[in-house]
Amino acid sequence: MPKTRPAYPDEFRREAVQMLRAGRTPRELAESLGVSQQTLRNWRRQAQVDRFERDDGVTSDERDELRRLRRENVRLKQERDLLKRAAAFFAAETETR
Repeated sequence: MPKTRPAYPDEFRREAVQMLRAGRTPRELAESLGVSQQTLRNWRRQAQVDRFERDDGVTSDERDELRRLRRENVRLKQERDLLKRAAAFFAAETETR
C-alpha cells in the first residue's frame, strides 16, 4: 500500500509546473524537488485542464464544486431521513388519539 504524504502547497505545485513548462524534464525536476515524476506529470496535466488546454478532465474549480455539492447532498439526505422519521412519529401519535 503506498504511503500518503501531506498535500504540497499550491504555490509549490505552480512553481514546479512553471519549471516543466520552461523545459525542465520531469526526471530532473523530480530529483531536485524530491517528488515523483508521476506527481509532476499529474500536476502538469491538472494545470493544463485548469487553463483549458485539455478537455479530458475536471478543472480544480469543478472538483471543488463537486466536493461541495456532495457534502450538501449528504446533509440534505440526513435532513430528509430525519423528517421522514418525524413524520412517521407524528402520524403514529395521531392514530393513537
